[in-house]
Amino acid sequence: MRTTKVSYLGILAVVIAVLLAAWPVRLSSQQNSNVAVRIDNDDIGGVVTSANGPEAGVWVIAETADLPTKFAKMVVTDDQGRYVIPDLPQANYNVWVRGYGLVDSRKVRTSPGKILNLKAVVAPTTAAAAEYYPAIYWFSMLKIPDKSEFPGTGPQGNGITTSLRTQYEWLNNIKSNGCHGCHQIGNKATRTISKEWGHGTPSVGIWMRRMLVGQGGESMMSQVNRLGADRALPLFADWSDRIAAGELPEGWSAT
Repeated sequence: MRTTKVSYLGILAVVIAVLLAAWPVRLSSQQNSNVAVRIDNDDIGGVVTSANGPEAGVWVIAETADLPTKFAKMVVTDDQGRYVIPDLPQANYNVWVRGYGLVDSRKVRTSPGKILNLKAVVAPTTAAAAEYYPAIYWFSMLKIPDKSEFPGTGPQGNGITTSLRTQYEWLNNIKSNGCHGCHQIGNKATRTISKEWGHGTPSVGIWMRRMLVGQGGESMMSQVNRLGADRALPLFADWSDRIAAGELPEGWSAT
């Protein structure tokens, strides 16, 4: 019986030794022993800090063009600023930090299997921070007709098409079953108007021109007419004019 027990212990020792030999090499961040990050050979990890200390809840983005198709992977830091981007294909990656209250950090070149501590950049102004806010928050700045304006009374009345009997129908035509069915509203491309479009034309005219150009022009103008172009275009013009003047989404803060 004793011989059998010794034999089992010997076999167990050999199995443990084999497993340890095959276990992936792990690296640790030495920035702070309390926030050590452990990674495998196909991971990138580290700690994100800024002038305010560890940055919790920010995105760390790794992107590469070395693979057959462009590849990106994103993770979020924990409450101590730690991150691990796991299981990455072997390639060279640009890695940077993005988050609310920040501007994008400098992109750092690295590869899997390395610890990379990153420095987040606090936004210098509230307006700079708001540039990274979701498009829907900018879209929420668009003024919409009051419920009392429905049903619409057409071009000779309040400009809202007579087929729209409620505010809900108007919103449905600009959201789920309208503009948003094809593209975002509120991203940089839609909330701003480049100077090339201007040429001294009032904002409503610029919006009319934007709607008509390109292969989707007819469809876009048709959608605006469903809302009532005489009412909708001035609302869009007012929206982009206020943004151009510096107005930000309500409640936005850089902190």
